[in-house]
Amino acid sequence: MAHAASPNAYSDAAQPERPVKPAILRGAMGRCPSCGHGRLFKGYLTVRAACPHCGEELHHQRADDGPAYLTILLVSHLGAPLLLAIFMAYRPSAMAMLIGFGLGAVVLSLLLLPRIKGGMIGFQWARRMHGFGGNSARVEADAP
Repeated sequence: MAHAASPNAYSDAAQPERPVKPAILRGAMGRCPSCGHGRLFKGYLTVRAACPHCGEELHHQRADDGPAYLTILLVSHLGAPLLLAIFMAYRPSAMAMLIGFGLGAVVLSLLLLPRIKGGMIGFQWARRMHGFGGNSARVEADAP
């Protein structure tokens, strides 16, 4: 026996596709993934509840620990080969390596973290994830 779907079950499929690449790039630049004009963050990593320019609700985002994990992955994969290459080519002291690469890792992490978080929020918006589909009132009402 076939199970009848609720009338709103396929409402996201009827909505037009949102372009993923521009949304990710706008988010990575710290701008609203919808309009590209309003600021996404009100602090270093605090996401605004809504875009001040177009009014798009942004509180749906669920980036959580994803940006931190990706930042660690990128910084370590960039730093490890560079560390080996510099050590093999110049043989600096252990203290110089520790200070140089420690500082580099911290600075690179601080630069990448908000960009990766913005890109993740842009991706979530483009794919209509976590309530970005426009019918969040119905989704929240159905939640246990």
